[in-house]
Amino acid sequence: MTGGLVTRNMRDDGTYQTDFSWTETDEPHATRRKLILAKYPEVRQLFGREIRTLYITIAIFCLQVLMCYLVRDQPWYIILPLAYVVGGTANHALLMVGHELSHNLCFEASEHNQMLGIFANLATGVPSAITFKRYHMEHHQYQGVDHIDTDVPTFAEGYVVGNNPFLKFIWMFLQFAFYALRPPLVKPKPISKWELINIAVQIAFNAYIVHFFGVRSMVYLVGGTLLAVGVHPSGGHFIAEHYEFVKGIETYSYYGPMNFFNLNVGFHNEHHDFPKIPWSNLSKLRQMAPEFYENLPHHTSYLQVMCQYVMDPTLGPFSRVKRKAPISKSGDTSIISADVADTTDKTFKVE
Repeated sequence: MTGGLVTRNMRDDGTYQTDFSWTETDEPHATRRKLILAKYPEVRQLFGREIRTLYITIAIFCLQVLMCYLVRDQPWYIILPLAYVVGGTANHALLMVGHELSHNLCFEASEHNQMLGIFANLATGVPSAITFKRYHMEHHQYQGVDHIDTDVPTFAEGYVVGNNPFLKFIWMFLQFAFYALRPPLVKPKPISKWELINIAVQIAFNAYIVHFFGVRSMVYLVGGTLLAVGVHPSGGHFIAEHYEFVKGIETYSYYGPMNFFNLNVGFHNEHHDFPKIPWSNLSKLRQMAPEFYENLPHHTSYLQVMCQYVMDPTLGPFSRVKRKAPISKSGDTSIISADVADTTDKTFKVE
């Protein structure tokens, strides 16, 4: 589809919209990708794998196992701050490793990326890597499409949370739960073999931690993960990336120090334009094609993003751009296969 305007369903006083911003235009990344490649074909040199992702994963895993040993006998008033500051930052980085691996950006073989994703999950305490990949590929291919892109909050979330600052803070604090529950509720899929392996390996590792280090160490790991995806400096990108801070703009990059801890996930327009460019080359893309990115609205502080989201009465779960699902000749809107994400490694091209 082409043409059409983004419209925000805001009240006359301009304080809050009561529905998503629906548009008939295509998502912007495919168009910008073609323009950039036409002008700068050398961008293709940035495509490829980044083996340093493996080394980073191993280093963070070792750090977290060491932390489990150090906190095993500590009081809760020591464990919980450490879980937020150290565990949250480390485990969020591991979640960003999972994001890279969902695009097969470490190894050539998809299976090897999935195995590393399962390993990266260990220190987080939560088996998320394989399921994340299945849904995340659809987020890229069908950005904002109703009933397909499960990164977008549900209508119920928008209706209940609204623009109430307290409820928005609680919603943000519990964001891990919404990200975990929303995909299987909105677009359920049969569990895969790799997901079962992910779960089994995680249960075994969690049992190992509890047996050798105790419950406190397990709380440190899982608590760090839950806190990191909520109200945490690293987790601010969950709000910054796609919430409509500027009318009609649905993707935003972040340029700031947290990219160091987050594997450059802040370069989000760049990432959506070229999902086959690994984290280490995203800044190079912006340097190669500066005119395509310098004038786009962007963020420089995740803390400011979270504060604005909570306090600004025009922002809330409804502040997302959405598109109607494509309709087949039979009138069925559920034309996207439940297993589309399992095949996108081969079909999702950037040329």
